[in-house]
Amino acid sequence: MLTTLSFALKEWNIAVKALEKGQTILLLRKGGIKEISGQFQVNHNPILLYPTYEHQKPHLLKSDYTAFVNPVPSGWHPETIEISSWANITNIFQVQDFSIIKQLYSYHIWTEKFVEERFNWKQRQPLFVLLLRVFLLPKPVIIPYDKTYGGCGSWIKLNNHISLAESYGAMDDNNYHQKLKEIRKIISSA
Repeated sequence: MLTTLSFALKEWNIAVKALEKGQTILLLRKGGIKEISGQFQVNHNPILLYPTYEHQKPHLLKSDYTAFVNPVPSGWHPETIEISSWANITNIFQVQDFSIIKQLYSYHIWTEKFVEERFNWKQRQPLFVLLLRVFLLPKPVIIPYDKTYGGCGSWIKLNNHISLAESYGAMDDNNYHQKLKEIRKIISSA
């Protein structure tokens, strides 16, 4: 059984918090500029959730989330990072039909306009829909920022191994499986 992790998926802090609160189980990815082959790939699973701040902007989020984001200047990062969760990526879908993405609107935190822009960026590449079973650490772990954590890549290897001992689900199994079933039904209807 896995007891520690050091690989992390970088995601907006507001998205990490929504996952941790059980408000969503879904992430949408196209990949960062530094992705191998220029396309998103799942390189590790399970993963720690590493919060980022630079690209999250209130106008890109549904109104329930805008007040929780303070825009930061380009290149800004905190001196320390709080790691408070990890996840199993239970499902990965590559979606190339925007009508499917539109049907997923109630399952994520972003505005329809932003999702459409993300979908249309690198149009030949699919939008990846990741479904995550998130677990909370019993106590957040504070690690120092390292310059290797910066940049527009999705994956990083932390200098620390984070213990998963006593982690617990961000939502109960029934709730998770219900959301999973609903989302899979939408995607499989294509």
